[in-house]
Amino acid sequence: MSDKPPLTFAIVAGEESGDLLGADLVRALQLRTGRSVRLVGVGGRHLEEFGLSSLFDAGDIALMGIAAVLRDMPRLARRIRQTTRAVLESRPDCLVTIDSPEFSLRVARRVRAANPKIPIVHYVCPSVWAWRSSRAAAMRPYVDHILCLLPFEPAALERLAGPPGTFVGHRLLADPGLNAAAAAQQQTRQLSPDRDKTLLILPGSRRGEVKALGELFGNVVKLLTARGHRLRLLLPTVPHVAALVAESVAAWPVQPEIVVGAEAKWQAFGEADAALAASGTVTLELALAGVPLVSCYRFDWIGGLVAPHVIQSWSGSLPNLIADQLVVPEIYPPMLRSEIIAREVESLLADTGKRRWQRDGFARIRSLMQTERPAGEIAADVVKGIVNGE
Repeated sequence: MSDKPPLTFAIVAGEESGDLLGADLVRALQLRTGRSVRLVGVGGRHLEEFGLSSLFDAGDIALMGIAAVLRDMPRLARRIRQTTRAVLESRPDCLVTIDSPEFSLRVARRVRAANPKIPIVHYVCPSVWAWRSSRAAAMRPYVDHILCLLPFEPAALERLAGPPGTFVGHRLLADPGLNAAAAAQQQTRQLSPDRDKTLLILPGSRRGEVKALGELFGNVVKLLTARGHRLRLLLPTVPHVAALVAESVAAWPVQPEIVVGAEAKWQAFGEADAALAASGTVTLELALAGVPLVSCYRFDWIGGLVAPHVIQSWSGSLPNLIADQLVVPEIYPPMLRSEIIAREVESLLADTGKRRWQRDGFARIRSLMQTERPAGEIAADVVKGIVNGE
């Protein structure tokens, strides 16, 4: 590192995936600027490795569903004020908000109002192309730039009069663990009916997701077992929900092997014959690794009422949106029934046309997601340019 003083970055990351993106960005910023980085704000274990002392548990803002946000609004309002105050007091070179838009963008708006000189970058484009498209233009006064993970998002932001965006790609494409899993998935698999199958179970990294999907996924396993499938279950999870996951699977007819940590997760991805997953970033991870999957999502009661009237996208699945075709089956209420899900999973546990269709689609997705440089480097160059006023 140079003798220059450290750069100060305020950062807000609530999700596990956002925490990883933030750590990747900080690592690249240090390399691209030759300067150390001092962090202030909210994040998890990955950002803490770079010296962040989080203002509070990042899981406090990783909420699922409209009902959860409304229920916790008084506490969230306090956290927003606390975070805004800490950002302003730190006088950062830049504020980087990562995902969790219902929280992080409220902080961004308050910071811009109090000190317009602080540059603000938001990492992970909110799904304005899917619902509440008016949010794009609403962000423009207080977000200077958006770092986009998906190739179609910069054009969508321009079309909707939002802030400028740059497609940086995804850190996953350079992840050695994911690439090792993808290489393992390329090996020939014996999918004969008399062979035990390895099914990956991914109920989500948020407490709300685990509670919403745990019992349903258990019923799917029960049905598959009753239909004659001999299953080995692998369930990767993250530390902050590991205890809840263990509790939710206690009554399942086949006990999953619960694994924690990135290395164990990618090992499980490489061994899986198919996956049953909560809708979200993990579906893109599975697609890039080449694991055939079924995606599920359960709305909270308010979301169930509102969603049909506000969702504008033809799909809620990231692999489908990137490929621009229906690659992954996505199951939502009222079709979110264990009988339907079990049969979808069953069709991926054998050498079927559906399985081959998915894997062909995954190859297309990987091609579309490729960038000339790693995502962290591209993102770091954008942030460095904004800090330098370029």
